[in-house]
Amino acid sequence: MSSKRTSAASKKKGKLSKAEKLRLKREEEEKRQREEEEARLLAEQLEAERREKERQEKEERERLEAKQLEHRHEELEEHRALLNIKLEEATRWKNKLQIQAKWDRYMRCDGSPDPTIPKEINTFISLWAKEQSQDFQTVLNKSNLVLELIRELEFLLLDAPSDTITEIDVLRYQQTIRELQELLYQKFNNATERLLKNATVLSDIDTGNMQKVIKNENVTLCIWANLNKNPRFKGYRFEKEAIGFDLPKSLAVCSIAVRILHTLYDHLSCQSPTFHPWMKETEVVLAPTDELENVLGDSMQIMEEHKPSGSVITANEETKSEGRKSVLSTVSFKEEPKPVNESLDKTELETEQRANSQLGTTTEGHSPPSLLNDKQNDLLEDDVVDLRQYTTLGGVYYFDVIALPPQYKQVNGWTMVQILEGGLQMYPYPQDLSLLNLTGMSQQEKELENAAPPVAVSFRVPKNVFFFEEPQVARWDPEDKTWRMDSITQKIYNLELRDLSFKMDSFHTFTLIQDSHLNMPYESWELSPGGKNQVMLVIVSAFTEIQLEIKDDQCRLTSLSSVDGDLTHIVGKWMSPAALKSTMRGAGLNIFPEEDSAKYVIVNKKNEKAEKMAYEEMALLSASFAFGWSKWNHSCGPEQIVLKVKELSQPPTSSDESWSLYMLNSQRTQRLKISESSETFSDELFEHSELHSTLYHMIKDYASAGAVEALQHSHHLFVDCVYQLLSMTKVLTYS
Repeated sequence: MSSKRTSAASKKKGKLSKAEKLRLKREEEEKRQREEEEARLLAEQLEAERREKERQEKEERERLEAKQLEHRHEELEEHRALLNIKLEEATRWKNKLQIQAKWDRYMRCDGSPDPTIPKEINTFISLWAKEQSQDFQTVLNKSNLVLELIRELEFLLLDAPSDTITEIDVLRYQQTIRELQELLYQKFNNATERLLKNATVLSDIDTGNMQKVIKNENVTLCIWANLNKNPRFKGYRFEKEAIGFDLPKSLAVCSIAVRILHTLYDHLSCQSPTFHPWMKETEVVLAPTDELENVLGDSMQIMEEHKPSGSVITANEETKSEGRKSVLSTVSFKEEPKPVNESLDKTELETEQRANSQLGTTTEGHSPPSLLNDKQNDLLEDDVVDLRQYTTLGGVYYFDVIALPPQYKQVNGWTMVQILEGGLQMYPYPQDLSLLNLTGMSQQEKELENAAPPVAVSFRVPKNVFFFEEPQVARWDPEDKTWRMDSITQKIYNLELRDLSFKMDSFHTFTLIQDSHLNMPYESWELSPGGKNQVMLVIVSAFTEIQLEIKDDQCRLTSLSSVDGDLTHIVGKWMSPAALKSTMRGAGLNIFPEEDSAKYVIVNKKNEKAEKMAYEEMALLSASFAFGWSKWNHSCGPEQIVLKVKELSQPPTSSDESWSLYMLNSQRTQRLKISESSETFSDELFEHSELHSTLYHMIKDYASAGAVEALQHSHHLFVDCVYQLLSMTKVLTYS
């Protein structure tokens, strides 16, 4: 009973009265209001402090900008006296070097023509075109001179300063190159025909057929002639050259020969409308025709005098019409050859006719553009190789089946042979190509395939070219002047042996191709001093790490990681930046974006003026300072550039904290407060730093006297070489 009373009392005691509840509620409300007021006051205080800080920062920024503008003229003059004088002196030196090279060329007196002098080169072409009955070895020996003349002209177009070569000269050089290429191919065909006329004499005792290899450092001829016509013959492999073919059964009893002419050079791609950058038709400014006719009159006469004749299928037919047309359709620019595209569209035919009768000029480039816009570029057939996106590697394989010509005969001490009109004749296979429909496979086509099975080829990929992915095969279409990837089946690649085999629907000229932009964008890069007038540029891509060394006015590839191949022809060889670019691209090591590469790879687009200034500044400062890739370069927008900088005298370390970050645009440069390890990007200035008009003056604020003195004494050719290589690799936008 007592326990019940205690429980009731405790309940009564624990129960709050109404007044107490109101009091507690009032206290809680007052506490909440006080907290809200304190939070409001704190927020107002923080906001006031923030505004005050922003005001002070704005005032300080305005003060620094005003100070920078006040000294801008003075800084630019000092910068110009240091940098521009070096670059201008380098240009003058290169001009003098070119003049000296012309004089040395004139004084060479070795019997070779000067390809820049129309009279000499036209005489050479005309006389060689008239020479008949040259054997293959003689033509092969002469080809070395021809290729050297072509390389000489290509180098002038590539590396000659724009103010030392006229547009008419450019036009003439381009046409001379084309004529030499066509004449060389024609001579190889004539020599092949002469060789095949002796097939019976040269036949092998064991096989009863003729098989022969003739080669030099640039060209390899592997030729097989079917003399005994054994119906069980399957194919032949040239073991020393590691190349072979399977002969379709229907050809085993035919009087034919199979030729594999492997050239380490590529004289076909430049004919393709996809070889040069696509440009809008409105970008071409047409000029009078009289200059064009004066320049190319002799060339046209030579082409007409030695034009192949005959109605049979000949090896020369695929180039003779192109030779006549290229004379008139070539337009001069200042960088690279750009042909006027051929099209079946009526409107484009009219455009081509206008271009064929007039000389087009623009302010850029060494060559004519293709009169195609981006929309037309998108309409390229799926199987057509876009040579702006892909590069041919390892040369060209001319794979032909040839009608065996009449053989030489000895009659009463005389050597007699039947002369066929038209020269070397290709044997048609399959017999009726019009029945083939490459976009599908009908019953009729299946029957045709059984009657004319595909042609198998196997060869070893050259070790002096690098494929970061499995090589792709493309065949040449002589009608459209394009590389195509159709009609190629059953491709097998042995990575360890580098052996490649595939089948084609006919005998086609083929090559290997690789994406030109596999190593772009770069994962990182670093430019670091290595001694007096010497730096090392390291570029890391998804596939390899490439180290380039620059010393004085030369550069070289010093090492390459994770690549299997023969590097002896390129590693450690000193050359000019232009020559290094050409050599590396030819080996499949492309780290040199073209003007339209942004269409094929994601880039970090930057203001062109700011990018150019940055490369100039880096070249000037590279004697004493290291530069590197910064992740914040992606976060600062297209008008700003962020890069890492470190003085050479600082102790070597891999820590990001040893680097300073600088941001520059076309107007000013500043040092950033953030580091590479910061979590977010901020353009806040480094403590107690100022603004300057150039990176040179910005870095001077923190550099040692020795570092500044060293860069002031760097050689002008070294600075120019570094600038060229940075401009070619475009490390600020393609990483």
